[in-house]
Amino acid sequence: MLLIIHQHAARLVRVHYKGEDLKVKETDLCRIFWDLAEQYPEELICWCEESYVDEFNKSLLKEIFPHDLIMASYALEHSYFPEQIGYIDQHPAINVNPEVRYGTWRMSTDVGGIKGKTLLYFRDSFGKIKDIGFLLNSIAKSGQHNGLFCYSEPGFFKTSLVKQYIPQPVAGISELFSFVYMHYKTGRVWLLLWCFIKFERSLPILSLLRLFFRKKYFLKEIDLRNLEKKRVNKLPKSISIDVIIPTLGRREYLLRVLDDLKKQSLLPKKVVVVEQNPDPKSQTELPELSSKAWPFEIVHHFIHKTGACTARNMALEEVDADWVFFADDDIRLTSNLLQSSLEELNRLGINCLNLNAYQTGEKQFFHKIKQWGSFGSGVSIVNSKFTKDLRFEEVFEYGFGEDQEYGMQLRNAGCDIIYHPDLKILHLKAPRGGFRDISLPPWKNDGPKPSPTIMLFAQKYFSAYQLKGFKTELFFRNYDFGKTLNPIKYWRNMQLRWNKSKNWAKKLSLK
Repeated sequence: MLLIIHQHAARLVRVHYKGEDLKVKETDLCRIFWDLAEQYPEELICWCEESYVDEFNKSLLKEIFPHDLIMASYALEHSYFPEQIGYIDQHPAINVNPEVRYGTWRMSTDVGGIKGKTLLYFRDSFGKIKDIGFLLNSIAKSGQHNGLFCYSEPGFFKTSLVKQYIPQPVAGISELFSFVYMHYKTGRVWLLLWCFIKFERSLPILSLLRLFFRKKYFLKEIDLRNLEKKRVNKLPKSISIDVIIPTLGRREYLLRVLDDLKKQSLLPKKVVVVEQNPDPKSQTELPELSSKAWPFEIVHHFIHKTGACTARNMALEEVDADWVFFADDDIRLTSNLLQSSLEELNRLGINCLNLNAYQTGEKQFFHKIKQWGSFGSGVSIVNSKFTKDLRFEEVFEYGFGEDQEYGMQLRNAGCDIIYHPDLKILHLKAPRGGFRDISLPPWKNDGPKPSPTIMLFAQKYFSAYQLKGFKTELFFRNYDFGKTLNPIKYWRNMQLRWNKSKNWAKKLSLK
């Protein structure tokens, strides 16, 4: 491990390596960064503000960097970008939980690290950047899209030092606009400008003019696959996985799923089926679950209350394996899916995989293993140490968002969510809407915008800047220039619908 010790991200103090200080010719921090990566590609290259060196926790570096596809930092005092980045980005990576290992591209100059050879993949794109903070964030933002796992990691420090500071931004408005122009769709720049005019009472003309001297790197492809396949660990023989499946009126589909589970090269320890039928006089449609012999334990609950959240919460109470597979009742699995998934979880040192659910004839858009902004409650495998105390919020039964909300619970508990394109599940999309109740939500005729459950999610997990940006984008996105002749009337109508959504969200939260 090499440690670049700097002062306020502006001046090199020294480079420490194997108990002594290296002699370096360069004084520019960015130049040193690239030079060290070239000279020491197999070393972990870390950086640290001089005043924190005594608290730098070398003993946890192997845990923080289990493989070469990781970049991590921690913002103790300096977060680099201001929180106004939330105006144009409502992704979970923006509003970081500082108390846990949290997936984010938001890098700090306070402390961090990346493998030398990994860093070199980004030199052609970002080798001319002169600001070390801007450089770190550019690498992470581009890296996340290309399969680099990026984290805020409190484990860099030995003590409770992490609770003594509130990180403050280092970059100015000009750097913010430049970064948004380089790494987002161009339309995000104009949304950011509008938000500054409306909410900041500011018109940053100079920041806009500087954009003409920047290159765009939005969705730039960088091939990191040579780093992926190097680390290989065998699965422990004692490893176990439980499967939970909610179902309603899909007997034939469910039996096919169970048949696929019977053929797995690594059998589940237990399969928990929660069968739902709202008719209190109804009886189970699945007598086979108790009358037939199965190569795994089956726990069958038959209830007269419908709802995805209710069913999954009941099933989670039965889980006692190392891992839990959240499955839908209308999927098809290849015979090695469970084993391959657990091998990848083990290889990558992660706690959650979102598998690639596809429909027949559907085009695949994402082809790289990457940190994921959502969570699929019917196609994911999670370490059960995280699911023991986390439950789906049942107020989301009425609308949408229970998947995303549970995913945020996982992230805030320190469980990152990784999408894997090569672990595929065929989603049949059976009729009748699956296990959802077909009754309409109580706000259907009131016309709230957005859906109250989406509003509730935004209020719970968005920063104040993200909420303002979300509202602004929603209003612009729904404006129809061909039909709406009076923009003031439209804006007032949308404000009314927004307030209705807030009122419904408040009622839901009280439940």
